Amino acid sequence: MGLNHVPGAPIPTVAGPVADTRKPRLALPPGSCDTHAHVFGPESRYPYDPNRRYTPPDALLSDYLKMLRTLGVERAVLVQPSGYMTDNSRLVDALREQTAFPLRGIAVVNNSVTDAELRAMHEAGVRGLRVNLRVSNGASADMAPQLARRIAPLGWHLQVRVDPKDFASARSLIEALPVDVVIDHIGGVPVRDGLDGPDFRMLLDLVASGRCWVKLSAPMRMSEEALPYRDVTPFVHKLVLAAPDRMLWATDWPHTGVGGTMPNDGDLCDLLTDWIPDPATRQRILVDNPARLYGF
Repeated sequence: MGLNHVPGAPIPTVAGPVADTRKPRLALPPGSCDTHAHVFGPESRYPYDPNRRYTPPDALLSDYLKMLRTLGVERAVLVQPSGYMTDNSRLVDALREQTAFPLRGIAVVNNSVTDAELRAMHEAGVRGLRVNLRVSNGASADMAPQLARRIAPLGWHLQVRVDPKDFASARSLIEALPVDVVIDHIGGVPVRDGLDGPDFRMLLDLVASGRCWVKLSAPMRMSEEALPYRDVTPFVHKLVLAAPDRMLWATDWPHTGVGGTMPNDGDLCDLLTDWIPDPATRQRILVDNPARLYGF
């Protein structure tokens, strides 16, 4: 049934992560941060939204932290998954429960959220809001300007999942916001269009604006090859060269909805050897940038 499935719970429709994480060959610098992961369950305590697109197996905080310690990661950012829509209970409880491992969070809300609720989330460790422009997760694009104005005094940012074909229309939205914006998963640009493709050029323009960060994560979601996803590497190199102070790294654990062979997180970590070969730049992207953005 999948990782941590409990009899009687909803049957998972997506696979869980590889449980036996391989220790990477690459030694990460102290303070390295995984800036994008989700935790699920136990479902008996944190039931999924009835309007969810998928049903994951439980992917518990304890499993996640075990994986991070194997990689040598010492900080992490939990992102509210669409399976919970705007019920941030699992996320906030994880932030409050885990005191031995530095965590931050990215929540999902709609315009009904109160200022008191936002302040309470801030005290728990939330540092931004997620707006998914690709699928419904409870926060639509038209809410972004108002939400951005409300979170600006907290020093938060907006994290967006956007279809690359919509970068052009999203650009005017992003440039008008009073907060920084983080784009998931290398923008998900189509690799077949190459580095000169219109979607990737628009992503570079967004980064050049100084208002946009990019998560170097989930190469399997855009690659047309198997691991080590070599067709993605030139895009990472170009982004790192363009704005090393605006790049972040993430595992995207537990890799919900990834088809085919589920990657081992140790293998994903070792991609950094080719992605960011310079140790000083790795230090900036894995440690310094997330410390600045998330307030570690």
